[in-house]
Amino acid sequence: MPEMPEVQGLVDFLGGRLDGLTITRLTVANIAALKTYDPPIDALKDATITGAVRHGKFIDLATTGPHLIFHLAKAGWLRWYERLPATVIRPGRTPIALRVALSDGSGFDLTEAGTKKSLAVSVVREPHDVPGVARLGPDPLDPAFDRDAFAALLSGRRTQIKGVLRDQSVIAGVGNAYSDEILHAARMSPYALAAGLDEAQVTRLYTAMIETLTDAVATASGKPPAELKDAKRRGMQVHGRRGEACPVCGDAVRSVFFADSSLEYCPTCQTGGKLLADRRLSRLLK
Repeated sequence: MPEMPEVQGLVDFLGGRLDGLTITRLTVANIAALKTYDPPIDALKDATITGAVRHGKFIDLATTGPHLIFHLAKAGWLRWYERLPATVIRPGRTPIALRVALSDGSGFDLTEAGTKKSLAVSVVREPHDVPGVARLGPDPLDPAFDRDAFAALLSGRRTQIKGVLRDQSVIAGVGNAYSDEILHAARMSPYALAAGLDEAQVTRLYTAMIETLTDAVATASGKPPAELKDAKRRGMQVHGRRGEACPVCGDAVRSVFFADSSLEYCPTCQTGGKLLADRRLSRLLK
C-alpha cells in the first residue's frame, strides 16, 4: 500500500507536471471506484489544475472547478504517460479505474491490481467533503505536531502501539510498512500498549517516527511514479524482509500473520528475544 512518503512523492511529481494544465478528458473504467456524484466527474472537464497536495494518504488535485481526490488503497497505483496512449479502455477488462487526459498530450491512469477493489476517486467542492479526509488525525510531519502533542494522543489509549500508528484518525499517513519500520527504529514491540509507554519510550518512538518518515520522504522526492515502489522496498529494514538478517543486530526478521496482512519485527531489537505468536493465538510464545 502506498503510504505517506510515496504519496508525497507522487504529489511532488504531479505538482511539478500538472500545474497550469487543463483536463481535457476523463474516462471512468471502473464505476465502483467513483465514490461521488455531485459534482459530476464531467465538471472537471476543461478545468485547469492549480496544485497538488496530500491529506494523509489521499492525493488532492485542486482545479479551477472541483477537487479531484483519490486514495490508492492497498493495490492501487498511478501510471504516468508523457504521451497518453490512444488505446480504447474496455471497462471490466482492464486494471485501469480512471484515465485523465491533459492539454499537453500527457496524462495518467489510476490502476488497481487484484480482485478486491478499494481504490477510491472523489470529485468534491472541498477536500473535507471526502469522509476519509474529514476523519484524518494530525500529519506527523506537521511542525505543530511536536513530541508533547504525540504524547497527548497516546495517553489513555489501551491499544497496541502498532494499531495506534496505523489508525488514520489518530495519525495521518502511516500504514503497515512504515509502522513496522518506526517500531524497529524505536526498539519497541508492536504489541506494547500505547498508554503503558513511559516518558523515555514516548520520546524514543516520536523521534523514530519523525526520522523514519523524513528520510523516506527525502528518498521519494524527485522520483517518477515508476520508481517509487522499488525505492520504498529498498529502504525497508524489516518490513517485507522475513527471514533476512536484521541490519542492526543480525537476528532473523520474523513475521506475524493476520487475515489479510502481516507485520515484521526483530526479536532481539524489539521484544527482548521473545517470538511473538500469531495473533490468532493471542499470546506470546514461551
